[in-house]
Amino acid sequence: MMIHLVRYCAVGLLALSLAHQGFAGTGIDPAPDRRKTQFMNDQGYYVFPMPYSIPGVGAGLGVMGIGMNVGGSYTDLFGFALGGELTGGGAGVTDIHLLPKRFLLDVTAIQFGKSTITNYKQRGMETDKHDFSYLQFNNYGFAGGRLTATFIDRRFEVYGGGYKIGSELNKVLDQNRNTLLEVEGSPRWRASVYGLGVRGDLTDDYYDPRKGFRMDVGRWWSPPARSSDPDFYRIEYNASAYLPLGKRSTWVFNYFRSDAHVDRKGETNPSVIEGEQGLNCSDPTLTPQEKSDCDSIVNNIIAGNTYGTATGLGGTSHLRSYPSDRYSGAHTVFYGTEIRWTLTEEAHPFDIFIAKDVRTVLQVALFYEMGSVADRREELGNIYRPSYGTGFRMVTASGIVLRADVATGREGIETTIIVGYPWESF
Repeated sequence: MMIHLVRYCAVGLLALSLAHQGFAGTGIDPAPDRRKTQFMNDQGYYVFPMPYSIPGVGAGLGVMGIGMNVGGSYTDLFGFALGGELTGGGAGVTDIHLLPKRFLLDVTAIQFGKSTITNYKQRGMETDKHDFSYLQFNNYGFAGGRLTATFIDRRFEVYGGGYKIGSELNKVLDQNRNTLLEVEGSPRWRASVYGLGVRGDLTDDYYDPRKGFRMDVGRWWSPPARSSDPDFYRIEYNASAYLPLGKRSTWVFNYFRSDAHVDRKGETNPSVIEGEQGLNCSDPTLTPQEKSDCDSIVNNIIAGNTYGTATGLGGTSHLRSYPSDRYSGAHTVFYGTEIRWTLTEEAHPFDIFIAKDVRTVLQVALFYEMGSVADRREELGNIYRPSYGTGFRMVTASGIVLRADVATGREGIETTIIVGYPWESF
């Protein structure tokens, strides 16, 4: 494992060195001074309702709370609880300084009574907007943590993490939430996910960069939980360049790449997979629609067992006009550009009972994105899908970025309200 870590460090340092040479002679400082301290301890908190309506799951109401730099430390707390048709909750602690300003620990745990994911008929870029069903899982749980070693005023970081995930397939639903298949005897699915990575940050600010360059290189893998699972890992590259527009605004360019590398294929026999998942796609009582949905689940598992699975496109960061994991495959490439125009930059404290902080920056954004996925590397880029839109951001003294985006593409409009800039590695 140390050999892999050394390799990623070398790749990261080489990329930063090439970026430094590329900026030389352009008049752009390749390693600008930091605008402010990179470890902020201004206190703030947010408590707000979370109404939700999730296709295939249902609707309800929840509440979320965030405490920033608790007690004047650098540590943040968050937690949420959901009621209605999706019950569950979660909590986490971030930026626990095991060694002040050097070793940071994040811990998160989430538990839902049920969860739902969208299962498209096939992987890749060629499915239609309506070519999907829903997979409903019971007892979804997620827990884990990440340790980060940071150096040189947060310009270079090495991180590692481990996460446990578990659930069990319960039902297959159509787009109107009607039950297509009741899954019987599905085993409890468990997986462990581990990651190692390096990050170089030659920008003027870790949280709100306006100029410079940053790059993240990571390796993620999940050891097979059983002999039928594939043994693969994925390598990811995430690079962003920030070109200043005047003194306060910036034009951002992002490149993201994720590739799965298979060491050993998993099970590809449809009958065996059906048995493992508690399915029977040959049941003569199934309607044509039910059999088609059953076969698509099995075929997607076969594709994942054969090629592995990279980080997909869609959701709150990559191709924001599409739902989460709209496009999936063994290889992913993404390009994005965003103009962040700063409207005002001043310290403005606010205390409105449910939120207390200091607003420092208000921004509007215009963005355009395009991406492609494929199971075979040679087919990557044959089909691209675009996404574009506008957004609003508020940066606070406690280190939080509140973001709202509206994006549109060939399948409609999606709205995002979340914490953090897009395209950032977590």
